[in-house]
Amino acid sequence: MKFTPVQMDAMQELTNIGAAHAATTLSQMLGCEISMSVPEVKMVDIADVGVILGEEVTTMILFQLQGDIPAGGFLILHFSNDSALHTASIMCGVPDEDRPLGVMDQSALLETGNIMISSFLCATSNLLGIMMLPSPPFLVIDIGHAVIQSLIVQMGMDVDDVIVFKVRLASADNRIAGDIFIFLDDATIRNIATLLEAMVNPPPSPA
Repeated sequence: MKFTPVQMDAMQELTNIGAAHAATTLSQMLGCEISMSVPEVKMVDIADVGVILGEEVTTMILFQLQGDIPAGGFLILHFSNDSALHTASIMCGVPDEDRPLGVMDQSALLETGNIMISSFLCATSNLLGIMMLPSPPFLVIDIGHAVIQSLIVQMGMDVDDVIVFKVRLASADNRIAGDIFIFLDDATIRNIATLLEAMVNPPPSPA
């Protein structure tokens, strides 16, 4: 199913609040100003996720989702290789130069992803009223399309549509683009749609 335009607007508002919380946490940890925004939220057919990621090698941080999600779910934080390197450089406090992602870079990306997604989900879950807890992160550097195909096989649940968030991070010297993909079963998507609708059109207070 797809969210209605009104439900999508509500989701956009929630995610921008979640992004602000994530940015605050990152800024406090790094001791410098980090901003995070979510300029676009959309739903796509699961078959189109691999097309979005393409056939190039990319950096992905994977989380399993638990909480008020009976069938569970998955979340992917995706960066292009350039954006992954910029992010690692900010976290490690090293010059932003072209280099392969080393062990320290990968550790920094895992920590960044864990902070971002934990803060993001905590804020949005509290506002929405449905608990979504991320597992410890797992880093994958591979062809995006191949990872998605493998993930679909492993999920073993009924997923038709994927929620996609365009993410923008910025510091004084860097601008970083990424994507968040959330894979949930259809029943959970319908539940979220109902909660979004209730936020937009709350029931009347009893007289």
